[in-house]
This record gives sequence, C-alpha cells and structure tokens, in this order.
Amino acid sequence: MAFKIFYDGQCPLCEIEIEHLKKRNTENRLAFVDITAADFADSYPHLDYQALDARIHGQHEDGRMVVGFDVMHEAWSRIGVRWLYGITRLPILRSVFDKIYLLFAKRRHKISYLLTRKERCESHCESKLK
Repeated sequence: MAFKIFYDGQCPLCEIEIEHLKKRNTENRLAFVDITAADFADSYPHLDYQALDARIHGQHEDGRMVVGFDVMHEAWSRIGVRWLYGITRLPILRSVFDKIYLLFAKRRHKISYLLTRKERCESHCESKLK
C-alpha cells in the first residue's frame, strides 16, 4: 500500500510538483488522487472536498490524514529526498512554514498564474469538477 496524496489537479504549480513526485516514484510508494477528477466524489464520498481543496492532504496506510508541508515532507521522504522539505519540519521553523503554506494554499491559483502564466484549468476543464 502507498501513501496517498490528494491534490488539486487544476492548479498548475500543484501539477508541476506532482509530476516531479511521479517521476521519482519508481517503487510505487506514493499514490496520487486528483480531487478535481470527475469520479472523485464517487470514489471518496467520505472525504470533505472543501477541506481537501483548501490544503493538500495525505493519507497514511493506516488511514491517518496529514496536511500541508507534512504531506510534502512525507512524500519526498518516501522517495528518498527527505532533505527537500526537511527544514519545514524542524520544530523551531515548523509553525512559520505552516503559516506560509496556508497563505500559499489560499492564493495558489493566482500565484500559479503569476509564475506559470497558466490558468486554473487551461487544458482540461471538461474532465474536471467545477
């Protein structure tokens, strides 16, 4: 079983991060769930879409959920790149990074557009939930 990452497939920056993870996920230690996929609600009726859309979520094999940088740290750690997000989990810096992440998450589509010049669902709106 793999650590599941629930991500926003309509967010250009989110998709870039997920693509990097997918390329390095050679041992299938991660599973990826696009919360904007048309079948998401049917597949995961017990999960709160609004909560998942507000912040990235991950689910351990035992069902425990984690959010924000905890998800990214766990994901990158499982594929052998623990150092990439390691600083975000240091006790002295953790709360600072968590606040920064919350600011990013609330504004991720605007930030994505500024950095990538791609709209939220530029190429795949028809296949995604609105």
